[in-house]
Amino acid sequence: MASLKDIRMRIESTKNTQQITKAMKLVSAAKLRKAQHQIVNMRPYAHSLLKVIANIAITERANHPLIIPKQEVKKVLLMVLSSDRGLCGGFNAQINKFTDQYIKNNKDKYESIDLIFIGRRAADFFSKKKLNVLEATQRLDKDISYELASKFAEKAMRFYLDGHYDEIRLIYNEFKSAISQSVVCETLLPVDLQKQTLVATEAHAPSFAIDMIFEPQPEQIIDQLLVKHFSIQVYRCMSESVAAEHGARMTAMENATNNARDVLSRLTLTYNKLRQEKITTELIEIVSGAEAL
Repeated sequence: MASLKDIRMRIESTKNTQQITKAMKLVSAAKLRKAQHQIVNMRPYAHSLLKVIANIAITERANHPLIIPKQEVKKVLLMVLSSDRGLCGGFNAQINKFTDQYIKNNKDKYESIDLIFIGRRAADFFSKKKLNVLEATQRLDKDISYELASKFAEKAMRFYLDGHYDEIRLIYNEFKSAISQSVVCETLLPVDLQKQTLVATEAHAPSFAIDMIFEPQPEQIIDQLLVKHFSIQVYRCMSESVAAEHGARMTAMENATNNARDVLSRLTLTYNKLRQEKITTELIEIVSGAEAL
């Protein structure tokens, strides 16, 4: 059985751990509020932009290489978003498990599946597997910006337009709430104009008049808006992943703080029992010695 000194050291160590996890929870909560506010403001803009593109494309029957699906998908590029740090529950494990399962299920379906990792955890997980990794980027939570998203978006569009890949997909954790994140595999290219029923149907007329005159030409407008839309979607997914990471870390640190409190309660009870037992033993020895004299 552990001595009183050992238990006291464990109690002090657990108290220090509890203070650290509590501080990390507060930091993640503050970062989550900022990231959540950014996502709430970004989602309507991203969806409205796709709606405008869809309405122009349908009204003017304009085509663009980024919105025309390939007849046969042979080569796929996966962009995988994860975190650089741990201590965030199952955030990274869900991404790694989903990506690994996706590759196993589709490796015979496609000629090639290449990957781009944004985040160190996923890159480390798949480093020992024989996969074709084009790039691995770190420090997403600190360096996230529209410029960073545009760099990846331009690279992905160049790969797609040059014919290197038939589909480009992004795997990330979508932010639902502070305690809920879900893994999403979203097809970025070709752009799906039917997504979220934004395209006009027979029941819902397009928001643009059929006889409307566009200046410049609809093809030029769609070309510029699609580039903007693709960069915004990549930036939105990055923001979703960062917010989900902060939410997962906040929840994990809260659970760790509660567990530390339970451990402290059990250790304190054990310490008091051993201390009382030791005192009782000493008293019995003193009384027995006095009676013997």
